Formats: sequence, C-alpha cells, structure tokens
Amino acid sequence: MFWYNGKLVESQTLELEIDDPGLLYGATVFTTLRVYDNSLDSRLTYWRSHCDRLKLSLQTFDWLLPDEERLRQGAQLMMAHFPVLRITIFPDGREWITGRLLPKNLTELHKNGMIATLAASEFVRCLPAHKTGNYLSAWLAKANAQKLNIQEAILVDAAGNWLETSTGNLWGWRDGSWWTPPLTAGILPGVVRGQLRDWLLKQHIVREEPWTPELVKGFEAIAYSNSVVETVPIHTVIEPTGKLEYNPHHPCFQQLRMFFIAL
Repeated sequence: MFWYNGKLVESQTLELEIDDPGLLYGATVFTTLRVYDNSLDSRLTYWRSHCDRLKLSLQTFDWLLPDEERLRQGAQLMMAHFPVLRITIFPDGREWITGRLLPKNLTELHKNGMIATLAASEFVRCLPAHKTGNYLSAWLAKANAQKLNIQEAILVDAAGNWLETSTGNLWGWRDGSWWTPPLTAGILPGVVRGQLRDWLLKQHIVREEPWTPELVKGFEAIAYSNSVVETVPIHTVIEPTGKLEYNPHHPCFQQLRMFFIAL
C-alpha cells in the first residue's frame, strides 16, 4: 500500500516512465517522519517543519511544489496503517508516500545503545544540505557496516572529522554541554536536530563545533538522532586503528529524553 500522485494504491510496485529523472538519477527530495498521537499536528510529528524543508529544497532546485492539500490527505490515509511515513516529491510535483513500522528493537537501543563504525571518507552524501533521492553513499556506508553486524555508520570528511551517521545527526556530551557538528561542516539539517538544538540553546548547553578526531576522544557519551528513533546512544565506535567506547547509560541522556515528553 502507498499513496502516489493523488491516489491510494494497493500494490507493492510503482510504475514509472523509463525516462523519469527520479528513476534515472535519483532526482527526488524526501523526508521521513514519525506520526505521534495519530496526528500530523502533534508537536513531535513536526509536519510543518518536514514540509518546509521539502519546500526549501524544491525551491532551491527550481522544481514544482506539490499540492499541499493532496499531500496532507495522502499522509492522513497512510498514517492510519503506519507510524512512520516517507514522503517523496518528484521534480514535477508528484508526491509518493510510503509507510513502515518502528524498528522492533527500538526500546532496547534506547536502553543500551548501539555500535557504529567510521565509514570511508568517499561515502559523503551528495548535496548534504538537501535530502535527495541520490542517497547511495549513505546507503552503502550503512550496508557495509551491517555486513559486519554493526548497526550504523558514521560519515567523515577528508580530514577525518565526524559529520553525521548514515541516517541521522550526531550529539556528544562533554564539559557539561551537548555538542553537535555545525551545518557548515556539510551535514543534513535534520528536523529533530534543529528542534533539539533550539531547545538546548535556551538552556545554554549546546555547542556547534567540528568533530575533529581529537574532540571525539573527549566525549563521555554520544548519540545520534532522527525523526524515527528520536535519540539513540552509541556505546562503541569502530575506527581503523581501534575503537572508542562511550557510556550509553550516562545521566545526560535523561536530559535528551525530556525533550520528547516536555510540553
């Protein structure tokens, strides 16, 4: 089941023209959101923020905007079956909405964290400020990690600075503050990253600095965030020369969890 171009389709296949740029070149933009309280208007669903990010990318590429009423209609029909929606927009304004369930092991990940590995520097994302359908580098980075039974990959630049994970933004705790790489480093402006950053900024406990190989050694705890998993601790990072270990049960994580329940 999916929503495509104004219609709910009961199928596992999508028919596209053979010269569709979305098929040939990954010429789409997309966003993935988690529906809270069975409502697009719930505070944590961030429907407006997701739509605004899509719109910014579409305007930057000079593509057509989708019909907002039809987009919302499709999302409302799909969220009756799935708590997670992936909304894709084609250059001509066509909308495509698919759904999926939350990860089965999400509670365990929140409790005990996960392992990540550093990806090769060649796996940086194309047009990192935009979430496009050309997502091959991040997909390859995560696929390579999963072959080693590792759940996530951390993307790095040519200098070895940590940028983001293959599916989310990075957070680290040290010196009584949360640290996150700046957008200028070449990372995706995640919706949860932006909201969480603003919330922490009001408490004066967030710093945006490049994550150099030296800086990351001083973190007491690290995590990654996205709209589906919220924030997940990372307890071990595998590097080419060894591994770094962090505390997945650090008290700082309770602070992040408050964001997802605070009014």
